[in-house]
Amino acid sequence: MKGFKQFLLRGNVVEFAVAVVIGAAFTNIVNAFVKGVINPIVGVFGTKDLASYSSCLKGPCELNATGEVTSGILILWGSVLSALLQFLITAAVVYFVLIVPMNRLAARRKSTAETMAEAEAKEVQLLTEIRDALVAPQR
Repeated sequence: MKGFKQFLLRGNVVEFAVAVVIGAAFTNIVNAFVKGVINPIVGVFGTKDLASYSSCLKGPCELNATGEVTSGILILWGSVLSALLQFLITAAVVYFVLIVPMNRLAARRKSTAETMAEAEAKEVQLLTEIRDALVAPQR
């Protein structure tokens, strides 16, 4: 039980759990955006719901009262398009809101660390020169 507790309380697991919860909430936002903004824009050119776009692959497609296909092969490409749009929007937001700023922050930290390392090296060199200068007259 102790090992399981350590596993759960380890930083990566907790951070992952938080990321999953935030991801689920973000998915709801993206779905609402697609349904409330993208679908009406598409509705200007056709129907408001992307999921209603479909094609009949084989034979005349017939639907019963519940909307199930009774004959033919119905391809629901509108649902795939809607899912693709949701994925692209999610990926774009994650990239531009999370990845780009994190890369910039990492680059700044790296350049700051390099600058500090260079300054420290110069300081060590200067202190070495001062030490050598102080020791030289005593010879």
